[in-house]
Amino acid sequence: MKATEETLKNIRKKQAFIIDMDGVIYHGNVLLPGAAQFVDWLRRQKKRFLFLTNSSERSPEELSQKMARLGIDVGPGHFYSSALATAAFLANQKPNGSAYVIGEPGLIHALYRVGYTMNNINPDYVVVGEASSYNLDTLIKAVRLVIGGAKLIGTNPDLTGPGEGGLVPACGALVAPIELATGRKAYFVGKPNPLMMRHALRTLGATREETVIIGDRMDTDIIAGIESQIETVLVLTGVTARQDLPKYAYAPDHVLEGIFEIPEAIEHTPDEAAAGKM
Repeated sequence: MKATEETLKNIRKKQAFIIDMDGVIYHGNVLLPGAAQFVDWLRRQKKRFLFLTNSSERSPEELSQKMARLGIDVGPGHFYSSALATAAFLANQKPNGSAYVIGEPGLIHALYRVGYTMNNINPDYVVVGEASSYNLDTLIKAVRLVIGGAKLIGTNPDLTGPGEGGLVPACGALVAPIELATGRKAYFVGKPNPLMMRHALRTLGATREETVIIGDRMDTDIIAGIESQIETVLVLTGVTARQDLPKYAYAPDHVLEGIFEIPEAIEHTPDEAAAGKM
């Protein structure tokens, strides 16, 4: 069921776009339909845009390179991840602290850049992100360090994420056993934490009223927009299906089958039309 023209008109008139990646632009290493055309439309219409991802695995440079491999040229300045948000939060909380990290290079490098050191003996924090290295040994180590006094931080609360073969466990699922074993609750920095949304608006130089957030998750993307008073667009190409919507006490402003619906009705900017570039 495609969106109405009125819905698409409301989305297209926004000047700033906050866009999730997994489930919106791609699944794993597979580009979703219309993603390249959407980014081209953003540029042609001179929109401001920022890819805001709860994934902590890759740096902005790596995310830019991944998009390039998928056929979309977007510079590193258009990306902000939960890894960067986590590093900024910890640097503010305890400058030049130390952490035991269960995560990928994107998270580790983000922490190094703000002056953090890696510490598996007596760290200030145990920081958990998506991690292929997650196993029983790392779990036991994390539990013992948290019981010993380290504070528990999760890069994002997502329980699952979309992969090429279906859903995969995400950060929230990896943190849960540590919480259960220690009786301590993690603090999650990624969406829907307002820290991420405020950074996005500052980066875009935009007000809430002229911005829209596009995502595939009700419990992170959509609730983040609602709590930040930013108009929300749910796309059904990720983890949320239309039949899931009644399960939630809140609703997105708009629901699209996919990102491909947004650019199709506008072909040229006013400047191009006036110049006769048809």
